[in-house]
Amino acid sequence: MSKKIKSISFLEALLIFTIMIVLIGSSVIKFGLSPVSPIILTISLLIVWARIRRITWKDIHVGLEDGVKTGIVPIFIFLLIGALISSWIAAGIIPAMMITGFKLVNINFFVPSTFLVCAIIGTSIGSAFTTASTVGLALMGMGITLGFNPALVAGAIISGAVFGDKMSPLSDSTNLSAAIAGADLFKHIRNMMWTTIPALAISSILFFWLGRNISTSGTTDTIEQLTTTLNQHFSIGWWSAIPLIFMLGCSLFKVPAIATLLSNIMISFIIFLIQKPQTKLSEVASIIENGFVSQTGVPDLDTLLSRGGLASMLGSVSLIILTLALGGMLMHFGIIEALMKPLTTKLVSTASLVIATVIGGMMTNIMIGEQYLAIILPGKAIKPSFDKSNLDPVVLSRALEDSGAVLNALVPWGVTGVFMANTLGVPTLSYLPFSFFNLLCPVLSILSGLTGIGIKMKKQ
Repeated sequence: MSKKIKSISFLEALLIFTIMIVLIGSSVIKFGLSPVSPIILTISLLIVWARIRRITWKDIHVGLEDGVKTGIVPIFIFLLIGALISSWIAAGIIPAMMITGFKLVNINFFVPSTFLVCAIIGTSIGSAFTTASTVGLALMGMGITLGFNPALVAGAIISGAVFGDKMSPLSDSTNLSAAIAGADLFKHIRNMMWTTIPALAISSILFFWLGRNISTSGTTDTIEQLTTTLNQHFSIGWWSAIPLIFMLGCSLFKVPAIATLLSNIMISFIIFLIQKPQTKLSEVASIIENGFVSQTGVPDLDTLLSRGGLASMLGSVSLIILTLALGGMLMHFGIIEALMKPLTTKLVSTASLVIATVIGGMMTNIMIGEQYLAIILPGKAIKPSFDKSNLDPVVLSRALEDSGAVLNALVPWGVTGVFMANTLGVPTLSYLPFSFFNLLCPVLSILSGLTGIGIKMKKQ
């Protein structure tokens, strides 16, 4: 924070936070607006407040720039995922996944199966984004085709993808939480099981219960028709598994996300061009830039498979840039620091430390909308209090993961929330009530702090 910016009081920071939440929350929830306009208005009001406080335009610009800088790499990854989605559809990978799923998945267990499949793939890949945009997208298409509530299916996909992202040693958020707390990575993962396994079990039961009452009349005929249509319009064979196997291999060898995505896009388009050698270069460029356009003649199928491309991510990118810019100003002006300070002082008991960490992660997610910062800021602020206690660092790392990492997907203007809503085609507030795993983790983390169950102490 610049020396020229005077520190603000907790009450002033709380007032700003309250106005911001009421403005954005009411616009999104009550009036059904996109978060874009409310966030622009919030930024404008924050700038007015800054100028009243005689904060210079230079400091305002620094806050905006610092916020956006943190999102440059994720934004680039999102754009590449847009191209990956269109390439996987064009090459028949996602249609092949759908056909395989139709053959293997029992309709009566479709929703819990969706949750568990995404959990397994997510753990293998270590990325909720990649899981949702590939396997999750295929399962979304199956669920809609079978007549399930899209919000329920999206909730199962996101819950499973976030579980995998949380528990995978390959995950950025998992490694970050352990690093901020000063905990061993694998000890951190083992300790997370105290909250993660109950959340997994409860979520599975809820998904089974909610997904059991669907009518299956005519479903077999519909599946056969869709399978025939997909086989007629896409080249599907053993080669359809190559990009997925390649991605799993990249995850195993810890290849960076950007290199993995670029290589996978290239491989997918090579498969596509082998299948359709007459395709013009301009058509390939259009698929990359504008997405794939399905022309099977089945309206629901064409709607599902006409997607992807760099352009499809631009709406998400614009919202992410605005959210990060807002978060950057809140940090640079010292507003977040003023809000976090009471949470980190005079904390003695285990329960108060865990609850403060969870609340800190939740508040940062709402204010900034970026999961990495929702781990870093509360973690750094509260770590000295944890160090004074006799608690093992894995207690802090688990609380950071249970709030900062998993809740970002439930914030309509959060980076993960924007991505999931755009990719799956279901608004954040629609799938939120069905994202059981995400909702349960912070609750179980607080219960762990209150009861002492799963709380590990330092070895004397």
